[in-house]
Amino acid sequence: MIKQNNYILFILTVFLTTGYAQKSVNQFDKDGKRHGIWTKNYHKTDQKRYEGNFVHGKEVDSFKYYTLSSGKSVLSAVKVFNKNDSIADVTFLASTKKVISKGRMNGKRFIGEWVFYHKNSSDKMIVEHYNDEGLLEGERFVYFKNGKVAESANYKNGMLHGESKWYSEEDVLLRHANYKNDDLDGITIHYDAEGHITSEGNYIKSQKKGIWKYYKGGELTKKIDHTTQEVLYKKE
Repeated sequence: MIKQNNYILFILTVFLTTGYAQKSVNQFDKDGKRHGIWTKNYHKTDQKRYEGNFVHGKEVDSFKYYTLSSGKSVLSAVKVFNKNDSIADVTFLASTKKVISKGRMNGKRFIGEWVFYHKNSSDKMIVEHYNDEGLLEGERFVYFKNGKVAESANYKNGMLHGESKWYSEEDVLLRHANYKNDDLDGITIHYDAEGHITSEGNYIKSQKKGIWKYYKGGELTKKIDHTTQEVLYKKE
């Protein structure tokens, strides 16, 4: 009889514990706002889509997000929220758990500095900055795997604006251009792999204007007025 009572007590305990665990997830507060631990699966699957903690409708602390890979949930992002606003520190991950990129988000907008990494590496590939509207702002750098700069550019409200440069892996300047509101505007100079100028001239709203000079092996071979398309000089 004692053994039977102990068995019944054990079953009752399991039932109550399971019921309590189920009720402690995906709950609402008295105002109908999500509160406590929440988790959601992909539609008609048992594979997790996200999990995290709400405090009266507000995401707080660490949230984990998953993608489906071969029918299985794979961690793809971690967002860490604070209690005061919608800004979160975000890390995006590959299926190997390798960090792809990290930065801050306000809702769905990137803000502040973001760093992207080369595949299967902890070496930086891109460093860029976003304003509060989620638009590129300020300097943006692209790096080769050897750590040298491949590209540098300046942005204003999401558009190229100011000086831009491109380099070879050997750190040779290949192109130097200027932009205004996403259009080439001002002097642009092209270089060959040895650093010799191959062409130089002026752009206005992404159109070649005025006199452009063309070189080969460091020697001037042609001059063209791109406003009138007149060839002013051509080496015979």
